[in-house]
Amino acid sequence: MPQISTDHTRLFKRRQIRNSKPCAVATAYLLRRVVETFKVTDVPGLIERVQQVGQRLLAAQPREMAIGNIVRRVLGVIREEVEEDRDGETSGYSDTGADSRPQSAGENGLRAPEGTGTISRALSPSPLRQGASDRPSLEPREDGAFQRPQSLTAYASYANTNTGPMVTSMFDLLSHPRSSVASPNATPGSQSPRSHPPFANTALANLTAAKDLRAEIVEGIQEILEELNQADDQIAGYSLEHIHSNEIILTHTSSITVQKFLLKAATKRKFTVIHAEAFPNDHESTHATVIGKAKWESDDESRPESFQKSLTTAGVTVILIPDSAIFALMSRVNKTILDTHIVLANGGLVAAAGAKVVATAASMHRTPVIVLSGVYKLSPVYPFDVDSLMENGDPGGVIGYGDGDLVNNVEFENPLFDYIPPELVSLYITNL
Repeated sequence: MPQISTDHTRLFKRRQIRNSKPCAVATAYLLRRVVETFKVTDVPGLIERVQQVGQRLLAAQPREMAIGNIVRRVLGVIREEVEEDRDGETSGYSDTGADSRPQSAGENGLRAPEGTGTISRALSPSPLRQGASDRPSLEPREDGAFQRPQSLTAYASYANTNTGPMVTSMFDLLSHPRSSVASPNATPGSQSPRSHPPFANTALANLTAAKDLRAEIVEGIQEILEELNQADDQIAGYSLEHIHSNEIILTHTSSITVQKFLLKAATKRKFTVIHAEAFPNDHESTHATVIGKAKWESDDESRPESFQKSLTTAGVTVILIPDSAIFALMSRVNKTILDTHIVLANGGLVAAAGAKVVATAASMHRTPVIVLSGVYKLSPVYPFDVDSLMENGDPGGVIGYGDGDLVNNVEFENPLFDYIPPELVSLYITNL
């Protein structure tokens, strides 16, 4: 397992796994492997191990916050399954010990209900639920008058008559003695045959619970993986509610989430798309997306073959523009649709470089900005230091190294991301 974690760490450091979704999928697969090979009976050790793996992955690529989101969700799955298993054991103990109290005869020959637990009280015969046939008949006395039936207060009380300590949790159950066993006045015949410990073979019970708990945790992680694979399709299902006929929509970069969103709407709507090329980091992929020859990430296992076609094939008019023409054309745009790298706690987002230009121009022209984001991109991190969230790429994309005189005298930066404040965003669409 340390070797597997080291291999993933190297892939993240070398940026061989990049972008939010591939990083989230790789993290989920790694943590599932950690759970499958760990001793689940040691739950604190498992939680600590998952935290250690998550810290190593985040240290390898701290700007891929989807890694931390998946780690937190896996930790939540582990704690949830442990709590459910603990609650099940507690209810099992209380139900088993409910019948261990010795039975006592009530007044007028009526038998008191068994146990003090909620289930025992619910299943015990209540005088209020007696049918007409169960009511005592009116019998004449010697003087000819009829004898009134006994009042309901003559029945045995339903209050807790057990004077032993009240059991409130599994831990108290293991620490307090049972009333039927510890009672010094109990007769030999009053001991209940169910007063022995509920599990005769404790080791076998623990082994079975450990196997079930591991299977449940792995199943929870598998549900996270399925959610990651279905996120784009679920977001695309809302497209018809936001895209209308004859609209002009502006988008940015070659995002498969945005492409699925637009293609889904193109099945019933006719509209125009203005596509900014996102130079210099993503312009080649944008050109390939427009002409229908995009090469998506190989880690995207959820991509159906039907989404390889371009928007033009689906009947959508696509106009490819340089980034410098965004502000000039924004006055004709009805809405802008953007993808995001991560959504921060204040409602802002980190997106591909150039997205802030689109959002600012849309704000100046009062054009709605719609952001598509899966829930795995929602991060609790607050942007106290925006610069720490940014990342610079190869400056050779801005100016070639062949221009030696200019390169030696000018400092170039090629940012990969932009921070968009929350006031520039009109609407978020997620897969929930």
